[in-house]
Amino acid sequence: MTIETNSVLNTVKEAFAPVTEAFTKLQNLEVPEAAREFVKKQTETAKERTADFYAGSEKATAAIETAVAGSVSEAAKISRNIQQALYQDAEAFFAGIDKLASAKSLSEAAQIQSDLVRARGEVLVTRAKAATDYLGKLVADSARTAQDNFAKVYSKTA
Repeated sequence: MTIETNSVLNTVKEAFAPVTEAFTKLQNLEVPEAAREFVKKQTETAKERTADFYAGSEKATAAIETAVAGSVSEAAKISRNIQQALYQDAEAFFAGIDKLASAKSLSEAAQIQSDLVRARGEVLVTRAKAATDYLGKLVADSARTAQDNFAKVYSKTA
């Protein structure tokens, strides 16, 4: 049985001898200098492109950060202005109540009420105009800032 096993093993070895020889030659095959240089150059180019992409993404993040920080600052300013307007409205309301309380006749009270309503209407119109102007300026400034930031990012990544 040992003789038969050795005979089969030798037959398999002989059958695969060309494949074994080819692998042996491949292992000893020398890679040409040009191929090695090509791989090195492609690797260096890939590294540079990766670095450029990273720098571009950093600039994009900075642009977004700037836009968001500006938005947060503007939101705080708007909130303060709303709080101030509410306070002024409350003061005006109490001052109007005080004036109404000092009226000595019904016609004087009606005149005070009319003056208060007119004054509040003027304040509301002034605030609406100021808010419209402010929002227009805010939108224009935000659009300009975003455009400038993204133009910087695009010019650096292109």
